[in-house]
Amino acid sequence: MSTQAAAIEEHQGNRFGQAERDLVALGIAISALILFVGTGGRLMPQIIRSWLGQGDPPDVLLTNAVLLNIALLIFGWRRYEELRREVAQRRTAEQRARQLAEIDPLTGCHNRRSGPPAIARLCASEASLGGAVAVLMLDLDNFKHINDLNGHKVGDQVLMEVARRVRRRLPSDGVIARIGGDEFVLALPFDPADLAAVDRFATRLIEAVSQPIHHEDVCVEATVSVGIARAVCREGEENVGEDLIHPADVAMYAAKKRGRNRYVWFDERMEEERRLRNELETGIRRGLARGEFVPFYEQQVDLATGELVGFEMLARWNSPQFGLVGPETFIPIAEEMDLIADLSESVIRQALLDAKEWDPSLSLSVNISPLQLRDPWFAQRILRLLADTGFPPARLEIEITENCLHEDLAAVQAIVGSLKNQGIRLSLDDFGTGYASISQLRSLPFDRLKIDRSFVTELAKDGSNNSLVESIVSIGRGLSLPVTAEGVETPAVLEALRKMGDLKGQGYLYGKPEDGETTRARLAALHRLVGDALAGAGEVAAEALGAGPAERKAL
Repeated sequence: MSTQAAAIEEHQGNRFGQAERDLVALGIAISALILFVGTGGRLMPQIIRSWLGQGDPPDVLLTNAVLLNIALLIFGWRRYEELRREVAQRRTAEQRARQLAEIDPLTGCHNRRSGPPAIARLCASEASLGGAVAVLMLDLDNFKHINDLNGHKVGDQVLMEVARRVRRRLPSDGVIARIGGDEFVLALPFDPADLAAVDRFATRLIEAVSQPIHHEDVCVEATVSVGIARAVCREGEENVGEDLIHPADVAMYAAKKRGRNRYVWFDERMEEERRLRNELETGIRRGLARGEFVPFYEQQVDLATGELVGFEMLARWNSPQFGLVGPETFIPIAEEMDLIADLSESVIRQALLDAKEWDPSLSLSVNISPLQLRDPWFAQRILRLLADTGFPPARLEIEITENCLHEDLAAVQAIVGSLKNQGIRLSLDDFGTGYASISQLRSLPFDRLKIDRSFVTELAKDGSNNSLVESIVSIGRGLSLPVTAEGVETPAVLEALRKMGDLKGQGYLYGKPEDGETTRARLAALHRLVGDALAGAGEVAAEALGAGPAERKAL
């Protein structure tokens, strides 16, 4: 017998035993009342005559019987009061249990259990009146980061304040439910002839939620992505709440994909996008376990001499279902799934093992996600990879995007400092696309600036973008930082960059990114593998000693 079944049986047994005792008490009280009426009717006249001196004292046995009846009546009355209190307590407990089962204790909203049925009831009611209902799915952007940075206490305050702001703007007959950690669903009745009213409501809602939230000495700025769908309400038809919520949920993910802090109406085409998204999520999780994510390598060249100086590692997903998938597809999804750290470490480990076979003069650059810099143990993870693979830290260059500078700068400085202390080099990637200040650049010990390809490719058009690229190169010189240009794809771009000074470059002009085996074959043809470097050094030493061919071979 299961524990739950045993508990139910015990509860039922206790209830039946209690009922039996209640029946016994009721029987005793009724019997006592009947006996009291019978004996009291005979005893009371005797007592009155005795008090008046007109008769003998009452019979002792009869008196004792009446006293016993009185005691039994008192017992019955007390038991009745106890039963009344127990019933009241049971009703209160049942009401409390029902409330706990249907109300989110943190925000006071409906929860996942009670929210969908409440929306379904509203839909049925509006359908009978000729009205319409819009379902809105709200999801706080980067709420996990708010929790990680400020703690769960602040996170709870943010959720409560968001719920208050939403509730203040929701009509009295609207519905609000918290159905996930940072997800809320709303149901808003509206006039079918005024669909724009829903747009106005969503705009005001986003503006309200985006206002700073203050708690003690912490100020949090939260944004929200909203998906909206018009609920299909038909009079007399039972609506399933979860079915009404699903389209709004799909639209909410579309809002996140389009930049967050906005609202998006549901479109039928989004359903196919959501299906594909689910397949990608499943594939990413499975592919990570199967080692389907692999490093590709893009050549980095000295633009003045054309010499190969290193490679940038670019992750690819070699999926059996989708083929070779680029990072622009799977990286954002892996970040949202909180798998980016595992994925990145897996690919970097493979790249370090590959690069160990290259000529020691060749560097390896790797990109990291801004989310990884929120991990206080990130530096230790990288150092562990270097120790496990035996790769020299001085040959590794970690690329940090400019947007990372807008994270917790003190935390970034601590991580960067730990990496630099071990000899790892750092470059600022996509420079010019963000809003990094010179003081921020000086506060972090970067070794290189990388110009974003969007600026470099413009050089091939009419030269109008030359001044912007030249300005970035000048900033690099002023900070004593060498510069790498991304997106070198044509001879015209190469020539324009060469005129700006001593730069490195990478792009399709030198070849597309290649997998590990192809890269190794390329380096073998150039005699740029570890064995080739050692052999070359041996030949140079032999020639210096004046050895003949046979002797050089022996060496």
